[in-house]
Amino acid sequence: MFQGASALNLDAKGRMSIPARHRDVLSLQCEGRITLTKHPHGCLLLFPRPVWEQHREQIAGWPMSARAWQRIFLGNASDVEMDTAGRILIAPELRSAAGLSRDVMVLGMGSHFEVWDAAKLAESEAEAIAKGMPDVLNDFSF
Repeated sequence: MFQGASALNLDAKGRMSIPARHRDVLSLQCEGRITLTKHPHGCLLLFPRPVWEQHREQIAGWPMSARAWQRIFLGNASDVEMDTAGRILIAPELRSAAGLSRDVMVLGMGSHFEVWDAAKLAESEAEAIAKGMPDVLNDFSF
């Protein structure tokens, strides 16, 4: 289970270091093979390849009425590999789609990660807090 937030920087070539605390797990779990794709909330999803392959099969089986969503997830998927320094190259199209600038946040979301432009994530979280907790969380407590 991946969890936690990591503040990172993209280099001039669009490379991002995988957070050190997750690097070894990703090397063991998927030999550093990763898939990135767009998410409609304005971030990128980063999956270990075996996890992505399960999702990919499921998405590919969606009905024609979901073709636009297949394009978002499958049509924008990009397979990458960690280099020896633990970095991945994020394609220019994906960087542009997520509005990634130099400062990014990587959030562990259980089986995968979300990659956000840091300012965009802060704005998104502020909007969510301003709206209040959704009704589905009424019974949730720590």
